[in-house]
Amino acid sequence: MFTKLYDGSTPAAIAIISISLVLLAGFLMTRITKRLRLPNVTAYITAGIIIGPFCLNLIPQSIIKGTGFLPDIALAFIAFSTGEFFRVNTLKKNGMKVVVITILEALLASVLVFVMTYFVLRLELAFSIVLAALASATAPASTMMTIRQTGAKGDFVETLLQVVALDDIVGLLAYSVAISVALHSYAGGSFSVSGIVVPLFTNAGVLLLGGVFGVLMTLLLRPKTRSTDNRLIISVALLFAFCGVCTVFDVSPLLGCMSMGTVYINMTDDDKLFKQLGYFSPPILLMFFVRSGMSFDLHALVNSSGSIGSSPLLLIGILYFVVRIVGKYAGAFTGCLIAKKPKETRNYLGLALIPQAGVAIGLAELGARTLQGEAGAALLTVILASSVLYELIGPGCAKLALYLSKSYSNKLEDLVKVPETAPDGKEKSQLELLIERIQKIQEELPAHTINEEEAAFNEAAENHRSALFGEQQRENMKQPIRRRRK
Repeated sequence: MFTKLYDGSTPAAIAIISISLVLLAGFLMTRITKRLRLPNVTAYITAGIIIGPFCLNLIPQSIIKGTGFLPDIALAFIAFSTGEFFRVNTLKKNGMKVVVITILEALLASVLVFVMTYFVLRLELAFSIVLAALASATAPASTMMTIRQTGAKGDFVETLLQVVALDDIVGLLAYSVAISVALHSYAGGSFSVSGIVVPLFTNAGVLLLGGVFGVLMTLLLRPKTRSTDNRLIISVALLFAFCGVCTVFDVSPLLGCMSMGTVYINMTDDDKLFKQLGYFSPPILLMFFVRSGMSFDLHALVNSSGSIGSSPLLLIGILYFVVRIVGKYAGAFTGCLIAKKPKETRNYLGLALIPQAGVAIGLAELGARTLQGEAGAALLTVILASSVLYELIGPGCAKLALYLSKSYSNKLEDLVKVPETAPDGKEKSQLELLIERIQKIQEELPAHTINEEEAAFNEAAENHRSALFGEQQRENMKQPIRRRRK
């Protein structure tokens, strides 16, 4: 009903107002979720549901359809940033133990979801295998936020950070193979070796092409010859170009963008570009997640008419939610057992791997567009609904896992260690110990600084301003102000 406000408006006016509403709705919703200590992704999805066609209907359907390119662009940024974690020296340091844990916790979740959907619920192969692949991805943002808040340390935290850095890579690989197998099954081909081999070779080609783009990016972004603003322009242009090439050939650009980031970081060891892109991308990611919320078919989830095959979407969503948690926990436990990790890490690592959002939602958007029809809409609905639930319980589970694994403590004597005896051998009083602990905490507090992403972006803005206005011009601009003050 609210879309009547657009009657008589030009297409440009409708698009501009819609983008403004999307950005404002996402921001305003974060004011609520911040008080509830929930991640921003939850706010964005919820805002999309509220302003979308199934609630207030503030955004015209033409805008939602016309922004179908947003999932590709958003995932290009996400996948490229993932490549930063694939430094050769980091991979050598992590060793095979973390790789074993990651593969087991990611793939066991996928296997259990596939068994549930394909063999138990008897859903079609294409839908089952794509949904199973999405089950492997996690959302480490809320977990890492909890780690920073608690100041947790130890083997559990180190293992967790290494696993989440590799986890989405397994998810990207699994999805790339799964979507190719799904398309092969839609084409009428029966299950065969070629249905697996061809997608593998296709993805290998995408990885190689992404590596070529990474080399090209390295050559074009020579730090000594390019200003920071031009580096940002060139990197965004290359990411868009690669997405465009992959779209022409109807191939997922995810692995290629990841390969581009991996090649660039290993050839240049330049992490400043990743920080610049990280500070540049939030509005794009906000619009992407809000748009995902607007595409969420709430009626299909709660109404009995919403189903795929003979199974209601609500049942599929609940089973997916539960089975994925079981798979993640069991896989992490088994992986830690094989890797001979301590008991605390083995028992509670799975709890910290529950959240699911960014990569999974982006892949679901691409999967929905590829599968189309009933299966595509059902895939996106199930992933969005479960992601909201995962993000609601994820931070709590992560904090519980950190506490149970004894990675942090609320006791002051555990947080700060000070000598309990004076130099003369006399025992200190409880008041003296308390004062010394407080003083040590104050000494260890970092100075107030802006984050690295903001610093990189500010540096780029300053260089850009210096290029536009010389020092003399800026001095001349200040003179009238000085005269007025006099």
